[in-house]
Amino acid sequence: MHERTSNRRRLTAGAGPVALSLGLCLCAGQLVATPAASAAPAPVTAAAAATVKTKLTNSYNRRTLNAGATVRVTAKLINPKTGKAVKSKKVKLQIRGGKSWKTWVTKSTNSKGVVSFLTKPGSSLYYRTVFTGAKGYTASRSGQVKITVRNKAAKVLAEAARHKGAPYKFGASGPKRFDCSGYTMYVYKKAAGKKLPHKANSQQKYGKAVGKGSKKAGDLLVFRSGSYGTHVGIYAGGGYMWAAPHTGDKVKKQKVYGKNYVVRRLV
Repeated sequence: MHERTSNRRRLTAGAGPVALSLGLCLCAGQLVATPAASAAPAPVTAAAAATVKTKLTNSYNRRTLNAGATVRVTAKLINPKTGKAVKSKKVKLQIRGGKSWKTWVTKSTNSKGVVSFLTKPGSSLYYRTVFTGAKGYTASRSGQVKITVRNKAAKVLAEAARHKGAPYKFGASGPKRFDCSGYTMYVYKKAAGKKLPHKANSQQKYGKAVGKGSKKAGDLLVFRSGSYGTHVGIYAGGGYMWAAPHTGDKVKKQKVYGKNYVVRRLV
């Protein structure tokens, strides 16, 4: 009798923790399910916002130009997976002349994911665009492109040298024979699109006046008698010039002579 009572106590006492762990209640010796003790739902973790991968490409209206001309850079930012535009995002135009990139300007893409930049480079530079990323979007950047600015002075010198050996003929302006002003008139027009009159004295009124100590290769030299221009040449640098000297001579590179001359910068 004592033994059976003891067993019932052990069963009753042991059922409590088990019942509670199962969400049950011991009532009048019977296990009854209770709604409040039903298993708690598994926590729902909010899905992380998808990150859109981006792609940035550029197009250029020109890659080789003269100094002072305009370069239009058109950048387009898209989701490469869908091809859809990534709009209202800031894109940087960066340039590099040496070792490091510098941000030139920052603008936002339009509804088509496009943004345009206008620049007037004075020298040859590398260009690229950069999107540094935004909430939900990865960063991206375009490839780099070299924009080459032609040196007009170098073109003038190259054209001047091309006619080395052409015979002097009074009144001639090329392309096979020249007098002094006909030679400079032809070279500047051909190489730089600059129009000059066929007269040495008149040519000293064209371009920008430059001091003798500041002259550069490609400048026009006008030699004078008093203030009247009598002869012209193209400064080649290092104390030399290209010129069609006189009857019986030929186009050649010669030393700059005398001190009565003025310098005019045309390019």
